[in-house]
Amino acid sequence: MLTGFADALGLAFPWFLLVVMLLGLFGLIVPVFPGNVVIWGAVLVYGLVAGFGSRGVWFFIPISILTIMAMAADNVLMGAKAKQAGAAWSSIGITLVAAFATSLVLTPLAGLVAAPLTLFLAEYFRNNQDRELAWKITSGLMVGCGWAFIVRSALGVLAIGLYAWWAFGG
Repeated sequence: MLTGFADALGLAFPWFLLVVMLLGLFGLIVPVFPGNVVIWGAVLVYGLVAGFGSRGVWFFIPISILTIMAMAADNVLMGAKAKQAGAAWSSIGITLVAAFATSLVLTPLAGLVAAPLTLFLAEYFRNNQDRELAWKITSGLMVGCGWAFIVRSALGVLAIGLYAWWAFGG
């Protein structure tokens, strides 16, 4: 009886992890949710339980690289778009610190509000209280946020595809 249950659990395990990964992917809608890390964590659990073997390493390493790229996408794309719109590096740095600190002290969602608000205020005062320019620069940050979501999602789908190839592909 228990062996049948263990066998059924063993068959369901990779599917359960796939559901966890899909939840991580869906969670990327909330910019502060570490969906790509959830996906990577589920892959790590699979490797630890099922065994990496010689084949698993060739899947786990690229999935790890995709995760690092996804984690960097937010800061790089948001900062790049803000810089492209005319933001000063100092304003971008202040924005990153304020968003991070607000996320720690309050909630990650508050950090989402703090980032554009901080950038707007920093650029408003840096540019002689030019509201239109500050808004243009802040809009660049928000466009970068949208691009980061697209990149994080695409990298998440790719990581899940590699996992599926590893776990179900034979």
